[in-house]
Amino acid sequence: MNLILERTDQVRFFTNMRLVFAALGVSAADFDWFVSDIETNYYGTDFTSDDQWIDGEALQNFIDQNEVQFIWAVFSAVPKGFRTVVTKIPYIEGNQEYWNGRERHPQLPGALFEISCWDSSATILVGLSPELEKNFKRAYSDARSLVSVAR
Repeated sequence: MNLILERTDQVRFFTNMRLVFAALGVSAADFDWFVSDIETNYYGTDFTSDDQWIDGEALQNFIDQNEVQFIWAVFSAVPKGFRTVVTKIPYIEGNQEYWNGRERHPQLPGALFEISCWDSSATILVGLSPELEKNFKRAYSDARSLVSVAR
């Protein structure tokens, strides 16, 4: 299932990954991640805007220790220890595939699900299991099917 959370007052800002993981009922440490197409309001040295593989524990520590808004980003969740050569970088900015009215799959081959941050104004979740979808909708009742917002 694919969801979008936008145009709501249920969140202070849309792309706080600490709140997204909590709503899903998972820890970033439960997975490893390929993070791409990154733009944030973070200006420290603990995280860069380079497309990157990141260990789940490292990502969890980063978001626990920093109040970061991801303006643009794609977080591709993969099983712990999974790494593949990335030949096509997952992206969100300018990616019209999100708005074509069809069910999407994570862009990264082997990804379990994908969390995308859309211009600080929406959080898009792709490939959620029924359990993760239920958790997120329980936390954010304004979340709706991405297919319903074709543009």
